[in-house]
Amino acid sequence: MTAEPYDRFASRAADFGVEVTRVAAADASSTIETLVERPAVGAALPWADVTLPEDVRTDPTPAELDEAVTGVTAAAFAVADYGSIALRATPDGTEPVSLFPDRHVAVLREADVLPDMAAAFDRLGETFRATYGSAILATGPSATADMGELVKGAHGPKAVDVVVVR
Repeated sequence: MTAEPYDRFASRAADFGVEVTRVAAADASSTIETLVERPAVGAALPWADVTLPEDVRTDPTPAELDEAVTGVTAAAFAVADYGSIALRATPDGTEPVSLFPDRHVAVLREADVLPDMAAAFDRLGETFRATYGSAILATGPSATADMGELVKGAHGPKAVDVVVVR
């Protein structure tokens, strides 16, 4: 028997040190609040029932990005088999908000946890044919072993949390 996409995603993401929290929409905003370390920046979330904490700065300046400890963004979807999230480049700065701070909090709907990479490419293909957009597929915190020992946060966040909204 194959596990449900959410369960596979949470298990695979945990393999990379990512904390995944599954909550009802009514509890999502308060869960995000508990995960945010200040100062924080964010990109507006695309849902009316899930919001950023009031003190999370949207449309940050380069200095605010540099000072931020946490960045909060929506994820377009997740790929269960890889524990990956897809972050689309948006005009309000999803990419820099997800990459510059040491902690990234990604928020997505459980219905957007896709089972595998084939489903992810199907979804990206539909979008990219229509918009010529781009996206990042991120699996866990940024890490490199180029210099020998594994170093986290070399090219992105040192820690990643994902809030999955039922």
